[in-house]
Amino acid sequence: MMDLRPVAHPIGKIIVALGAAMALPMMVDWWHGDAHWQVFLECGAITVVIGLMIVVATRGAPATLNIQQAFLITSGLWAVLPIFGALPFILGAPRVGITDAFFEAMSGVTTTGTTAFPDLDSLPRGTHLWRAILQWSGGLGIVVVAMVFLPVMKVGGMQFFRSEGFDTLGKVLPRAGEIAAEMTRIYLFMTGACILTYIMLGMNGFDAVVHALTTCSTGGFSNYDASFGAYLGGPEWAASVFMVLASIPFIRMVQAMRGNFVPIWQDTQIRAYLRWILYACGIIVIYRLLYMHQDAHPLEVIRETVFNTISTFSGTGYASTDMLAWGHLPFAVLIVAGLIGGCTGSTGCSIKVFRYLVLFQAVKAQIRRMHSPHRVYPLRYEGRPLDKDVVDSVMAFFTLFMLTFGLLIVGLSLTGLHSRTALTAAWTAIANVGPAWGPEITANGSIVEFPTAAKWMMIVGMFMGRLELVSVLVLLLPRFWRS
Repeated sequence: MMDLRPVAHPIGKIIVALGAAMALPMMVDWWHGDAHWQVFLECGAITVVIGLMIVVATRGAPATLNIQQAFLITSGLWAVLPIFGALPFILGAPRVGITDAFFEAMSGVTTTGTTAFPDLDSLPRGTHLWRAILQWSGGLGIVVVAMVFLPVMKVGGMQFFRSEGFDTLGKVLPRAGEIAAEMTRIYLFMTGACILTYIMLGMNGFDAVVHALTTCSTGGFSNYDASFGAYLGGPEWAASVFMVLASIPFIRMVQAMRGNFVPIWQDTQIRAYLRWILYACGIIVIYRLLYMHQDAHPLEVIRETVFNTISTFSGTGYASTDMLAWGHLPFAVLIVAGLIGGCTGSTGCSIKVFRYLVLFQAVKAQIRRMHSPHRVYPLRYEGRPLDKDVVDSVMAFFTLFMLTFGLLIVGLSLTGLHSRTALTAAWTAIANVGPAWGPEITANGSIVEFPTAAKWMMIVGMFMGRLELVSVLVLLLPRFWRS
């Protein structure tokens, strides 16, 4: 029988940390004289006690993981944390049902950013801060998982980056602490810089904290129904910079902080990512200026386009305007941008730039073979050979992603949603992007009016998309539990 102690022990510690984090929104509500602080006190106490019970019960757990335990700890974290994260939403404001509360918490820890709450403006400050903390924690968590577990588990070609993370599975847990500490330092520095920048550009302290937490995690939760539309101008440009930083490989930022800027300039992913953002912004700006006959100033069109396009590319999901009003071509470009996502090893979402680069290499090689079938065309990435198992893993990921995306569209349509709603809701869930469009979407972007079945489909989609599909689907194989 599989030993679950090495899986449960670190999960228990993280549950304790999550419960302790509830002290922050509790103090905010207490400071502002809101009786809602008692809800966070109760929920925090429940969470800490349960986490401590798990930790105590698994004392002496081995500090090594086999491959099955690595898969379990990855999926287990994102399945368990939303349960505790949802408690303040059920017991306190906005006092919603289990489905909406769990949806909000899952959207938070997966950094998706879609909300199930109908009225954000009226929520207590502590609730807003808690939503932001869930996203900030989820962003840090996915960076650690991408650096530690996905390369070991060979998920979607991530084994190519194994030399940049960890070389042996037996050292995963001890080394996970090291990488988590390194990533946390970078993450804290970037978040602090974002907070100060927002304050200097006119945000009040609380709004700056909330938006910095959700910007650096590329999560997109805002404490306003208008999303980022409450802060037009300078804050949009600042947010664009930090969203880009959060969606490039964190290992490059670690190297840059140590004084070595060469890798960040030479990284193929980063160059392609920035280039594709430029292409998308250029297409949308030209289309809007030529065909939409807007009265807006060209600089305003550029600012809106850059901000909202980067928000979609990175999977942050902020919106500062109605993007549907831009026209059909910009809408199609944004859908494609959301399906590309950010870079591997970042808080970014979706398929990731690296996999597209591998796909293009494989397609180009296949075309060359058709022209000259007897020649050998080795695949390379940044000068390193791409092994067959990396290419096969990337192709399998693409297939699974598109198949799951299609099934999710069909499933949501069967619940009675409008076709555009079903398409964009499936897109935003599986790619962890955030916004959705359709007649069932409320003015603040909420899916509160969705059928319960549709919300649970999206919950499953967000969960699977954030964990790169294979990490979850492998648990459904009987062979996995027998081996």
